[in-house]
Amino acid sequence: MNTIIPRRGEIAVEVGQASCLSPTSWRDDVKNETGWKPVPRWRDAGLERSRELSGAIKPFYLVAIAFALIAQAGCASVSRDALDVRAFGAVGDGTTKDTAAFQKAIDACAAANGGEVMVPAGNYLIGSIELKSYTTLRLEKGVNLLGSPDLDDYPVIKIRWEGRWIDGHRALIFAQTATHIGIVGPGKISGNPALSGREMPRRPVLIEPINCIDVRLEGFATEHQRMWSIHPTYCVNFTAKNLVIRSTGGNGDGIDVDSCKHVTIENCDIATGDDCIAIKSGRGMEGYRLARTTEDVLIRNCTLADSLFACVGIGSETSGGIRNVRIEHCKFTHAKSYAIYIKSNTGRGAFIEDISARDLDVTTAPGGFLRLNLTGSGIKDAEPVTGDEGIPLAKNFSFKDVKVDCGTLVDAAQTSPEKPINGFSIIDVSGTCKKAITLANLTNAVLRDIHVTGYEGPFLTQTNVQGVGLEATR
Repeated sequence: MNTIIPRRGEIAVEVGQASCLSPTSWRDDVKNETGWKPVPRWRDAGLERSRELSGAIKPFYLVAIAFALIAQAGCASVSRDALDVRAFGAVGDGTTKDTAAFQKAIDACAAANGGEVMVPAGNYLIGSIELKSYTTLRLEKGVNLLGSPDLDDYPVIKIRWEGRWIDGHRALIFAQTATHIGIVGPGKISGNPALSGREMPRRPVLIEPINCIDVRLEGFATEHQRMWSIHPTYCVNFTAKNLVIRSTGGNGDGIDVDSCKHVTIENCDIATGDDCIAIKSGRGMEGYRLARTTEDVLIRNCTLADSLFACVGIGSETSGGIRNVRIEHCKFTHAKSYAIYIKSNTGRGAFIEDISARDLDVTTAPGGFLRLNLTGSGIKDAEPVTGDEGIPLAKNFSFKDVKVDCGTLVDAAQTSPEKPINGFSIIDVSGTCKKAITLANLTNAVLRDIHVTGYEGPFLTQTNVQGVGLEATR
């Protein structure tokens, strides 16, 4: 059965085993230049909805059925095959540049009110391409998209880099102000090592949607060196699922979430040269004025390994605020510094709040399991948030059900006495560590059911800490 692709604005229902998506619900929390405004969020709208009407008045029930049948006929009428990039001139021999053919296929798909652009097996050498609204790029088995080695194939635009908007080269796969876009596997996307590193203008990342709504990345692999792989910026409803991400070298982050809302990263296998996953929201007064918070981030069922820094880094660019980050059911197979590193700096301002982690397996973490550094991490901005307002506010950090084999269990010493962290709990932790717990400037702390062995020195070192379970021995 053909994939059914709805036109924009059409109601969609299930037809056989296929389904369409419908803008049947609205979110009231998408921000643009003038503030937060309603935008559609897509969701399944299957025929079982008609069954929910069984208790309603019969005339309304009949009208609902008739409406669904009409919608079904309309949705089926736009069924069509995906557009093949080879039909637009792509060669896939690894040496011929296929950039123009890919862009033509994407543009044609968008002009036809959306659908899929299919890439059959082959090695495709491309420069930067731009996804358009309602388009999905499908990478079949045996596909490798190879980034061009020519920097001129990546136009210079405004991008966000380490918390500031600057000039930078466009990503290999880019989107801006688009809605309902996706890249699905099982193919592979490879950056060109000739263009990696920290030279300015910023070198191209692999995938970078900016100011987009409903972004789906699923079921493919990436490979890169000394540059971020995936960087959603100002996005709402972003999902990364079943990805295999590989990078090497410093600066080789996996997924950097930058001032985004409603983010899910699940069932991903990420092994990187730098942070596996980084959560950011801007730096200094620029980020503070823009106030684009990163919030509602769920990281679950992932396997994470880094060879330089943290598996999950929250900050240090936090000037727009970071709220409601959950890390669940994850395995940390190697953390060079810390499995989880929450970091900021005086002069960032804003807040980090409602951070929770549970059911974690930290099998190898030479540096440690958890570090908090809220006063001295990252680049000092040229225009900091000044005074007391510039000290980040932190509250409600919770970590429980953790198995460890690590260096330091918890290092939370670099915190502000002017703004102590309000709410910090470590519960149900077992395993081995070389050093136990150091805490400073905390209120409403809870330590409970911590059973670790192998550490040297005191179990707990504390300064200006209030709470329960703070006995110095175990």
